[in-house]
Amino acid sequence: MQALRHFLLAVQFFSRIPVAGRLAAWVGWSPEMQRASAVHLPGVGWLVGLWAALLVALTHWLLVYTPWTPLLMAVISTVGTLWLTGGFHEDGLADVADGLGGFVPPERALEIMKDLRLGSYGVMTLVMTLLTKVALIVALATALKPLWAPLPLMALLLSAHVLSRFTPLVLMHCLPYVGLEASSKTLNITKQPLGWRGLMTGALWCLPVLPMLWWLGGGLLIAKVLVACSITTWLLLCWFRKRLGGFTGDCLGACQQINELAVLLAAAFALHQIV
Repeated sequence: MQALRHFLLAVQFFSRIPVAGRLAAWVGWSPEMQRASAVHLPGVGWLVGLWAALLVALTHWLLVYTPWTPLLMAVISTVGTLWLTGGFHEDGLADVADGLGGFVPPERALEIMKDLRLGSYGVMTLVMTLLTKVALIVALATALKPLWAPLPLMALLLSAHVLSRFTPLVLMHCLPYVGLEASSKTLNITKQPLGWRGLMTGALWCLPVLPMLWWLGGGLLIAKVLVACSITTWLLLCWFRKRLGGFTGDCLGACQQINELAVLLAAAFALHQIV
């Protein structure tokens, strides 16, 4: 029952899904509970991924299949997930791009990342990330040719949202928190290292993804997706350690976004060989 409270607290923090009224009173809140809720971030990915999959299915149902269907699937599902999460992770990615885009000391980079204004590095990174995401979804939809049902694309989007939300937990496990405590939105979640138990809890949320990937492309797809996430997360970990000496809440959002692209890109390469 306590795990359910932690999960609902994660839903409340990482998305716009309402947890209010009597339900919020039952869930409760404390700094310790919010810290424990972080391990359920991949679980929030299931809800966001299901929402993206539902939007893909509705688009397919309304349009059946036309030359414009893949593009509309990509745009509508991307916009829908931005709305559901409030652009929470995208905001972190843009802040990281602003802070680390130039060659500034760690202290100055942290100050830039907490500035509410969006700089040129952040704008360029955010625009290119969203365009790349849409392009990859279009490529996958075209390759999978959802003439009778968009189920393969729905499964891939769901997998990408879940797996990409596990990778920030790896940063929390391996790096110290170095954010500015006075202005941090994620301080209660990040100020203490994530232990092995929390990391394993997050991994359990990801296990059901593996049968879906096996159904889509077998062991080759699973291997490419996991390798892509591992390499991307390791590179980000090394970069944040070198430039900042640790991670911030914005780094977690950037990690999620980049790994979402990594899953989609790996799937595109794998399915090109399978389909």
